[in-house]
Amino acid sequence: MAAAGARNLITDVPGILVGQAEDPADHTGTTVVLAERPAVAAVDVRGGAPGTRETELLGCDALVDRIDAVVLSGGSAFGLDAAAGVMDWLAAEGRGFAVGARLRGQALRVPIVPAAILFDLAFPGRSLWSGEPPYRALGRRAAAAAAADFALGNAGAGFGARAGRLKGGIGSASSCLGGGATLGAIVAVNSWGSAVRPDCGRFWAAELAFAGELDPQPATPDAPLDPEDFSQCGGDGVGGNTTIAVVATDAALDKGGCRRLAIMAQGGLARAIRPLHTPFDGDSVFAVATGTGPPAAPELLLRLGAAAADCLARAVMRALTAAEPLAGIASWRQRYGRPPEAA
Repeated sequence: MAAAGARNLITDVPGILVGQAEDPADHTGTTVVLAERPAVAAVDVRGGAPGTRETELLGCDALVDRIDAVVLSGGSAFGLDAAAGVMDWLAAEGRGFAVGARLRGQALRVPIVPAAILFDLAFPGRSLWSGEPPYRALGRRAAAAAAADFALGNAGAGFGARAGRLKGGIGSASSCLGGGATLGAIVAVNSWGSAVRPDCGRFWAAELAFAGELDPQPATPDAPLDPEDFSQCGGDGVGGNTTIAVVATDAALDKGGCRRLAIMAQGGLARAIRPLHTPFDGDSVFAVATGTGPPAAPELLLRLGAAAADCLARAVMRALTAAEPLAGIASWRQRYGRPPEAA
């Protein structure tokens, strides 16, 4: 039976670190998933309005088969520049794909840093930068801060995120599977769709939570649920959202296996957020395999994919329970939370 890792974070996967940096004045930030050694990766993009970088490189027919980091960032297309800051930091560390050239007498390496962004430019009360956008500097700061422990909620790429009408944020969770494989997920939840039922505020995916992982949940009403009740979604104006995520495992997967893992993990977002993959969101999930664990036979890949979907759904809920109110956007705990004795 699967159980959460020691931290219940994606960094329970050996070889994975996370760093984050924020610009509070601009209500934005960046999150970096750093592989301590080059790792195999793939991506699955389902949203109709994605903002991404280096995703074509992750195709099974592309030359480069390892990445050094994945960036999740606020800032819409401006935020893609955070990956350049991460590249700066990695290059200074001597990391990257060897290209056979030399610079100032040293072998030149090009860090491989795929990225995806969410739209937080319209977050209430934010002041757009007066000079250069902050994302390249945020990327450098986030990479330098990479560690096993990191903040959830109003942090990194989730700083200016919203989830429907609630404050969104960064969430993470992990699962240790029988057979020795470990799996983790991190997500920046900035969805137009809602993670909670509109009639009571109960998380759509509440039944997937591990014991003690969630705050007590509101009871489900007896009345039938209206499938067209979008009252807890992002309001009348659509567009400018996106949920972006990374799932990671220590199992030994190739690009094709990582691609299947990313595809299956998308199911977790669909369990946790409704509606999802709209024409106005850029929902994207990266999958990363460090390869330090067991080889992934098809049977293990099936179990990893199933666990990744549940783990990602749990990470979405943890993002909202950790989020704090900001600029008039209420948090889940502020609106629906109850003390344990009231459950």
